[in-house]
Amino acid sequence: MTKKNNSTKVVTGVVRLSYANVWEPASINGSKPKYSVSLIIPKSDTNTIADINAAITNAIEAGAAKFGGKIPNKAALKLPLRDGDTEREDEAYKDSYFVNANSTTAPQIVDRAVQPILDRSEVYSGCYARVSINFYAFNTNGNKGIACGLGNIQKVRDGEPLGGKTSAADDFATDLDDDFLA
Repeated sequence: MTKKNNSTKVVTGVVRLSYANVWEPASINGSKPKYSVSLIIPKSDTNTIADINAAITNAIEAGAAKFGGKIPNKAALKLPLRDGDTEREDEAYKDSYFVNANSTTAPQIVDRAVQPILDRSEVYSGCYARVSINFYAFNTNGNKGIACGLGNIQKVRDGEPLGGKTSAADDFATDLDDDFLA
């Protein structure tokens, strides 16, 4: 007989970070400031998707007390794993699922050798990482569901920055045209 894994924690495969607010907490609409990130998970990463679905099921079971002592039907809950093809009109989310993770405590941010990354420009929206996340039940003001907590981040590689921000090198030519002052 195999033992059921009751874990609500997942360490993802390689995902892409979007809306990465991982260095400083931010307040949204006056809420308590939090660190947050959207994790873009390729639909081809079936292991991470299966692990997330199992962790969500475990969080529903573990959170039965939040749901009045009963385990509700998944369809009645707000769930964190969402389909980028149907919920986002953004090329970065194509052929992907995504989860939004947040935390009131700062994530540890490390490189491939598990050494701390201190240069804030190294981890940004668009880079690729592995991320530890934890799922838990909530029941607030009639909203019931499973939320995703942000654990730690391991940067794996660089990627095309998301968010439309350009570099100074892209914005300015290297040759100054002396006529622009004339």
